[in-house]
Parts: sequence; structure tokens; C-alpha cells
Amino acid sequence: MKNLIAALLISASGLSASAQGNNYVQNYKKFDNLAMTPPMGWNSWNKFACNVDEGLIRQTADAMVSSGMRDAGYTYINIDDCWHGERDSLGFIHEDPKRFPSGMKALADYIHSKGLKMGIYSDAGSQTCGGRPGSRGFEFQDAKTYASWGIDYLKYDWCNTDGLKAEGAYKTITAALRKAGRPMVLSICEWGTDKPWAWGPEVGHLWRTTGDIYNCFDCIEDNGTWKAWGVMQILDKQEGLRKYAGPGHWNDPDMLEIGNGKLTPSEDRAHFSMWAMIAAPLIAGNDLRNMNQETKAVLNNKNVIAVNQDVLGIQGFKYAVRDSVEIWFKPLNQGKWAVAFLNRSKNVKKINFDWKAETVKDEIFKKDLNSQQQVYKLKNLWTNKASGTTKSSLTAKLPAHDILMMQLEK
Repeated sequence: MKNLIAALLISASGLSASAQGNNYVQNYKKFDNLAMTPPMGWNSWNKFACNVDEGLIRQTADAMVSSGMRDAGYTYINIDDCWHGERDSLGFIHEDPKRFPSGMKALADYIHSKGLKMGIYSDAGSQTCGGRPGSRGFEFQDAKTYASWGIDYLKYDWCNTDGLKAEGAYKTITAALRKAGRPMVLSICEWGTDKPWAWGPEVGHLWRTTGDIYNCFDCIEDNGTWKAWGVMQILDKQEGLRKYAGPGHWNDPDMLEIGNGKLTPSEDRAHFSMWAMIAAPLIAGNDLRNMNQETKAVLNNKNVIAVNQDVLGIQGFKYAVRDSVEIWFKPLNQGKWAVAFLNRSKNVKKINFDWKAETVKDEIFKKDLNSQQQVYKLKNLWTNKASGTTKSSLTAKLPAHDILMMQLEK
């Protein structure tokens, strides 16, 4: 009898402990059904760095609408670093009262009234990269605050993270967002150091694959302890990562530098085209309030955007390199394909591509482009003009640092 009573007590104790423990199990999985195509929007950092305030953000939202960008698919107005004020006595974060006197809730309401969504920035460490209060130790409070403001997107950086392991830190903020209850896109900004593509798909919706982009087509900025990478250097660093990307989980090669004054018009086109080819988030980083027509034409090119936003969500791949011209292919929905000829040299290059002599296979996603058996119609995605079919070889002269991007359709 004593043994039976002891067994019952142990069993009851175990059930109680188990039940109690289950009350504290965290949900480390991101919100589903968000970012099913690469996110499109704008971020303040590339152009304005810490010089942000509510006037700029409201005007940017207005410009996203008036420029046609909202109708082209851009959705998010993301405030990067330096919006922060101080934490109160309970540890809750507040916006800088001088820069955002109306408050973040009012600003989010304004952005939502424009048919747009609002993003915000924090950091897994004790301080942000700009020296503002980070979220370390305050993750659940911050997530609750963001939810109360109506935030739709969180970019979460990786400065001042001494002793933290990236996967665990990002799981903590994911659990906090889950607990807060408002679905938000989580942008993992860990710079690719801890291979976020390996663990990021369940935790966040996109993850940075490299350090910061630099406003240059083909160069490196050496800052001593760290480097920033030009557009082409960032592109090169995507090698081997395409198998990790797809609907709801994207490789992020950083924000766009289009319209920031240092790239030529042809380099802007090449930059935009290649981000579309690799299914990258299209997050503009320029001053939307003061764009020339060339910049608007690049950012609003619906043909190129459609390649980026294709529902298959397959990241393109480099097929070949011939005389400094890279040839990239991207499978699209309904048996279509996109192809890009990227001239990385400083000289004009001739293209002569015999479709019938080429065998294009996407080994990872099991897609074949068979021009021997199937004739495809060609469309130039920058001129928006029909360009013959794959019955004939493609011949063209491609200027330096420029791109020829086409769609193939049966």
C-alpha cells in the first residue's frame, strides 16, 4: 500500500510540474503567411542615417504614394536607428520626444491611412549600432510596445551583443513578438556571421547575408575593423545561398542604393535587376521626396518588380560567365523564365547567345529551360518591347556596367 501511495504521489507531482512547465514554453517560430514574396518598401538608413524625425517619415509616406511606388507594390515605411528616446522607470522604451512629438502610434496611424505599413528598428544587444537603447533584457517589453503602436515590421540588428549567440537571441525576440500578439515581419540583421540562413527560416522572414552595402557599384570601403561592400561584392557573396530562400523566408543582401547619387543610371538598372533576379527584398534607401525621373523609372519598373515578386519565390542563379558578362536565369511561374546579361566590365561587350545550343537546368528546384524543343517569346523588361524568339540567337552590344534583362514566355 505504501508503494502504491508513493507511486501516486510521484505521478501527481510529475503531472503538476509538467503542467506548470508548459505554461512557460515559448513559441520560437515566426508568424506564418507574412512576406510570401520578398518585402518591398523603404528604409531611412542609407540616405538619412540618424537624421530621422516624424516630418521626414510622414513626407516619405506621402511620396511613396504620389510617386506611384505604393501602386507598384512597395508597402513598408521603415524607420531605422536613432528614433529612440529613453526607457521609463518600468523599462518601457519611448520615442525621442523632440524628433517624434506626436508619438509612434500617431505616426503608424498616419502611415496606415495611406495604405502602407510601418516598420521600426531595434538591436539584440545592450545598445543599437547608433548608441541608443537596445532590446537586450527588454525584449518582451519592447515587443509589447511595438504591438501597441501598430508596428508591422521589425529590423533587429546585432551591435553590442557581447556573449550572445545569434540563434538564441533572435529566437527570444521572435517569442516576444509572438507573446505580444501582433503579426510582424522580422528582419534578422545579423550580417551573415552565424549563418542565419541555416536557422533563420523558422525564426524570421528575411536575414542579412553580409555586412552593410556601400554606395558604389564595384568597390569595397575598408573601415579598419569592418568593411562595407559595393553592389557587385554583395552580389558575389550570395553564392551558394539560393537553396535556403523561398516564400516567407528570404536571403537579404541589404537595402538598395538606387537614387543616392553615386551610381550611374545603367548601374542603378543593373543593381535593381540583380536584386530582382535573386529574389531579394526591394527596400529603397533614397530620398523619395526628391527623385528624378530616371530613379522613379527604375524603382517603379513593373516588369522587373514582377520577376522579383514571382509567386514561385525561386532565387535566380548564375549560369555562366563569358568575357566579363555574367548570365543569370530565374525560373518563374507558368513556365516562364527571366534571364539577365550583366556586364561587369568597364568596356562595351558583345553578346551572342544561341538558345538552341544551351542547356539550362536548375538542379536545386528541378526546372529546365529547353530551347531545343520549345520556342519562347522574348520581352525586354527595360524597354517593354518584344525582342523576337529563341528560334534565333540573341545578339546585342551591352554597355559597361549595364544589364540586358528579358522574360521568356511560351
